[in-house]
Amino acid sequence: MAQGHGPLYGLQTPTLAKGGVDLNVASMSLSTEDETSYMLRYLFSYGITEDLQINLTTPTMIERLRDAPRTRGNSNMPANGDIEASLWYRFFSNAFGVGKRFESTAIVGVSAPTDDVRGQVNVGNSVHAAISTGYASRTWYGWIGGGYQYYFEKDGEQLGDLPYASAVVGYRPNIFMGDYPKPDWRIFIESLAEFPGNNKFNGQLDLSDSRSTKVLVGPSFLGLYGAWGISFGAMFPVVQDLTPGAAKERYRLAINLSYWL
Repeated sequence: MAQGHGPLYGLQTPTLAKGGVDLNVASMSLSTEDETSYMLRYLFSYGITEDLQINLTTPTMIERLRDAPRTRGNSNMPANGDIEASLWYRFFSNAFGVGKRFESTAIVGVSAPTDDVRGQVNVGNSVHAAISTGYASRTWYGWIGGGYQYYFEKDGEQLGDLPYASAVVGYRPNIFMGDYPKPDWRIFIESLAEFPGNNKFNGQLDLSDSRSTKVLVGPSFLGLYGAWGISFGAMFPVVQDLTPGAAKERYRLAINLSYWL
């Protein structure tokens, strides 16, 4: 199962086969109560071994948010203007039946911003780490995971950190069980819980020392045909307990086109 055979927003576990190459182009949009962002992203992934994968993703920003929320977007494509390199390591895999397996994957990444200021705060480089575990079969899928992103201080200012968690359930209808050239589709219900911290100025927290809480839920779809894959979906907030002055989100949209070499 190549990268892309999974959810659009949540953490997942599949890695590329040894020597496998995956090229992605994604269109992403995030809307708050005040403004909307638009971005194209390009992702290159390479399978060093069947359990070790390296990724590099870069953005083309079409419209930035002046007050951008801290969020990941998905497991290897940030929802902001960062350039990011990451390493995926599938450290556990147990294939206990035909087309069935449990597996776990760890993710470590570093990023550099393409903007100097984000939400009126100087934005520095960041590091990201996450872990996910899940079950996959020919019909049902499920992943749970969590991660943490930390931004370094820049010129006395520091973006707040981002702990988060995700849970995904997927289903592949029997009608799509056939082999190529028959199309193959899956549907996922995805959820994200994010707990962004407050920004710091000269080592002092802005506003209060309480964290925001945000929970988003939505559907996504994955279609495969030969070496091509397309995924698309939306997420909508169901909980937004934010610190004063933080902009509320309205929705997130993403479309991702993949090609496996």
